[in-house]
Amino acid sequence: MMRRIERENTGRMRPGQDLVAAGYAGLSGAAILAEAEHEKLARWFSEEYLADLQAAWQECRDWEVCLDAGFPALKDQPVPVWLSRLGEQAAEAEAVGSGGILKAIWDLTGAYETGVEFALRRIPILQAVIEVCERLEVNPYRLYSAGCYVLTAENGGRLAEQLRSQGVPAAVIGQIKSGIAREMIVQEGRGFLERPQPDELTRILPDAARALAGEIWTGGPAEQE
Repeated sequence: MMRRIERENTGRMRPGQDLVAAGYAGLSGAAILAEAEHEKLARWFSEEYLADLQAAWQECRDWEVCLDAGFPALKDQPVPVWLSRLGEQAAEAEAVGSGGILKAIWDLTGAYETGVEFALRRIPILQAVIEVCERLEVNPYRLYSAGCYVLTAENGGRLAEQLRSQGVPAAVIGQIKSGIAREMIVQEGRGFLERPQPDELTRILPDAARALAGEIWTGGPAEQE
């Protein structure tokens, strides 16, 4: 039996809709880790490589924001303006923050008590994020991902194309299904999405737990005193 998630069910999502990921998974968390673990990472990566990772996150942080995205679940949250321009093209939206994109998919489908099938390799992610996470033995898909969103749409391909035309990385990664199975397609085959785990950022940087509790979209985690 699927445990219902304490998150508003607006009735806008249903089986058959495409699942779209917008924004880079793990980028914000990887940028924070790259800064905190700079000395260690400098053994494997050039200064330019690490600077490019920080620049990619800064570009995301520089997106114009607003407080009305048109999605009840995001009400009063600062969100990028491009999200508010989607109109009826997107049925639902879930912000990806602490816990990473896998937690966001879990929460969204749990709120609606629906199943999902998605491919991990289709999720937009920078190669630099993958490589930094590999060196630090971190799962980028369970890593803090401010500026990333999971969306559902009747025509996910059209939605992703529109987002990419605005400079937002986006891709159809799967589909909402009837039933309660959360199936994940990985390189080795198929598996089931596991329950959310603590954010990988807090495992490497324990003090980040307090910061993530007060996370805000425009600046990533709240600054620590």
